[in-house]
This record gives sequence, C-alpha cells and structure tokens, in this order.
Amino acid sequence: MADLDQTLAVALKGYAWLPDLRRRASGAPVRTRVMGQPAVGICGPAAAQFFYGAGNLERHTALPSLVVHTLFGAGAVHTLDGSAHRHRKALFSGLLLGEDGIDTLAKLAGEAFDGAAAGWRGGREISLFDETARIIAKAVTRWVGVPEEERELTALARDLVAMVDGFATVGPRFARALAARERQERILSKTIARVRAEAPTPEPISVIAHHTDDGVLLDPRTAAVELLNVIRPSTAVAWFVAFAAHALDRWPRHAARLRAGDDEFTTAFVHEVRRFYPFAPFLGGRAARDLHFQGEPIPSGTLVLLDVYGQNHDPDLWEDPYAFRPERFLGREIGDFDLIPQGGGDPRTGHRCPGEKITIALLGTLIQHLARLDYYLPPQDTTIDLSRIPAIPRSRIKLVVP
Repeated sequence: MADLDQTLAVALKGYAWLPDLRRRASGAPVRTRVMGQPAVGICGPAAAQFFYGAGNLERHTALPSLVVHTLFGAGAVHTLDGSAHRHRKALFSGLLLGEDGIDTLAKLAGEAFDGAAAGWRGGREISLFDETARIIAKAVTRWVGVPEEERELTALARDLVAMVDGFATVGPRFARALAARERQERILSKTIARVRAEAPTPEPISVIAHHTDDGVLLDPRTAAVELLNVIRPSTAVAWFVAFAAHALDRWPRHAARLRAGDDEFTTAFVHEVRRFYPFAPFLGGRAARDLHFQGEPIPSGTLVLLDVYGQNHDPDLWEDPYAFRPERFLGREIGDFDLIPQGGGDPRTGHRCPGEKITIALLGTLIQHLARLDYYLPPQDTTIDLSRIPAIPRSRIKLVVP
C-alpha cells in the first residue's frame, strides 16, 4: 500500500491518513508517495528535532503550489530557506515576539469581543466562528496600523477565512481562497504604497512597508503578502475559538476557572485546545541532502512529512491523549519539539510560526471573555469531520445570548 500514490487517500482520510500509515508500520518511519513523489512520514520529538535540524530540509521546493498561492502567498517568508529566510524571519520576530505588542493585540481583541457581544443579545442565533473572525480582523488591523478608512472588516474577515479554509483542497473552497488572496493582495499593495510614502513609524504596517532585503525594498505586492502573513494567522485563531466553545460545551466543568480569570489554567486550557483539536495535519519539507533517520535512509529530494496530528495524540508523549485534560499542562514545561501545532524549534531562527505567542495570547483572552458570556448552544450539529482540512465543527458553533 505504501508504494501506491497516496494523494487521494490524503483527501479522503484527512488527519487520520498519516497516523494510519504509521500505525501499520508500528510507528517507524513510513515510506509512501504523495503527488507522484517519494515521501517518508515521521513522528515524535526526535522526528521534529530532525525535521527542523539545520541543513536537513528545505521548504521552498516542498510547499505545494496550492498552499503557496492560497495560504502563504508568492514570495512569502515560508517559501525561503537559508540566509534569505533568516533575514526575512527577523522581520517577523521583531514584530510578533515582543510582549508589549502581544498584550496590546490581546487587549484590543477582548474589547472587540465585548463590543460585538453587546449586539448579540436578544435571542437570535449567531455564528461564533464568523463573529470571531470579524472580531480578530478588527483587532489585528487596528494593531498593525491599517488606516481606519481602509478597514473593510466584513470583507477582509471573509477573505482571510477563505484563504485558510481553502489551502488544502481543490474545487470551490480553493477557488474562493485564490480569489480572496488576489483581492487582498491588490488592496493591501495600494495601502503599502501609501504608507511607504510617509516617514517610517514603529507600527507593524510601516515596519513591513519599509523592510529591505539586501538593501532593496520589497516590491509592494510582496510587502502586502507579508502583511497578510501577520494578519491572516491571527484570524485563524477563530478555528481554535470554535474548538474551545466545543470543549466548554462537552466539558463545562472547566468554565468556572476560565470565568474567574485563572491565567495559569487558561494557558493550560489553550495548550490543550491546540493539542487535542485538529488544525495542521502534517508539515512537509524536502531532504536537502542524503539523510538517515532512525536507521531509515532518506535520499536527497525525498519529501519528509512530520505527522503533527499524530504527535499531538501520541500516547508516549501524552497520557490518555484522546481525553481533553487541560490539567496535563499545569506545571509542565513544554519542550521545543513536544507540542507542535504550529511547528517546532526556535521561532526566532527556524520555521516555527513566530505568531504562536500571539495565538496563545489571543485565544486565552477570547476564551476568558467567552466563558464570562451568558449564552447557550441551540440544537445543532457540532461533529468534527476529520477528513476535512482544516477541520471545524459542522455548525461553526451557533450561540444564543438571551
């Protein structure tokens, strides 16, 4: 079976595909073929350390065009390697890893949530997922410095959701993602040009507009791509908020500590949502040279797939991994290669998402505000289809606020 091309199986099985293959191989590295190319699937902290090891893999030739042209954008930092990647990554590290900026964005998101929630009262159904996407779009565009008169929040939120929702598929979702990216890159290119005509400021949009690679300004389209790579990942937190609401519906005993503002427990709850629920199924790179992992030869050019979903549910790493237990993260120091929903390693220098701290802060703030809201879930289908990437509760979580 592993000798057959597995592209269709990925589409049919989604998150279960690579864990199933590895299970049949008793957890060892598993050889397969994807998109007509030889590949090897690996999992575990040692695998993550190998995957992110300097000089082992390259990304720019491994990312499928479907992902580049919907999720990341042409010329994005994700498509670079070596010194070019390190230089561009420094731009994001400076913007996304500062505690003051993260706290400011989380505060803006909390204020936007409360403002939106005031309009939900009255007994009508609202979609938590869609409303959260708009809330985050409002907060993050204000934080990065997009001029207020240029913030078309509903359209922007819809387009950002489409980019994430269509990155791993073909058909209508993919078409919507392409159209959304084209539209937002065109709009934000003009914004970048206007910001570039002004004196530089510390605002993220200005820092991106005036960033240079080897002393040369990024062309406006590439700068718009990188601006979207600050805004878009924040919007993806809407998926985790929907999952958090799903968890609170199934395990309501956790709500009291969140409602009380227990920050330590909130952080543990955030980590458990990111571990337990499906978002990234696996990550890919291409062997930059002939390699070996756990005795398995990996010839140069082979695709290497790191099983993210499998690792986040690995019983050797997480006791009772299919139980939702935030307490597992209380007092636990998380290694760089243990919990990897947004990649592993050092976010300042490697390919781990530099926006992970923003995800944690935004999600923690929004979960606390949600827990304090007086609401109930009307009858709906909250099942999660693991064949759909990215997965989401079927109903997108409908709420009623009396």
